Amino acid sequence: MTQATQQRGIQMTDTAQQQIIRLCQARGEELCLRLGIKGGGCSGLSYSMNFESPDSISERDEVFDYDGFKVVCDPKSLLYLYGLTLDYSEALIGGGFKFANPNATHSCSCGQSFAT
Repeated sequence: MTQATQQRGIQMTDTAQQQIIRLCQARGEELCLRLGIKGGGCSGLSYSMNFESPDSISERDEVFDYDGFKVVCDPKSLLYLYGLTLDYSEALIGGGFKFANPNATHSCSCGQSFAT
C-alpha cells in the first residue's frame, strides 16, 4: 500500500486519489465520491462506493476535502469506516480499489466485505 496523503477520518493513498480524479475527469462533470456500507457480502457488511453530484450532500454527511474532489460519508457508515484507508492497484489480478479498515475484525478474501 502506498502512503496515505493526509490524516482524515477517511484516508486515501496518492494512487487512489489519482485514480478518482481520472475517473471524475472522464465523466466530464463535477462529482463527489460517496463511501458507505450496506448489509450483505461474505462477511456481513459490504463497502459501497459511488460518484454523485455535490448537490446530494446532506448537512448530516461528513465531507473530506481532497485536491480536486470531495469524499462524503453518512454518519452511520462513518462509525464503521472511520480510519479507513482507500488504496488503488493496477494489478491484472486483484487490482482495483482496496479498503484497509482498522475497524474490521474479519474481511472476506475478495476484500469487498467485512465484519466488526
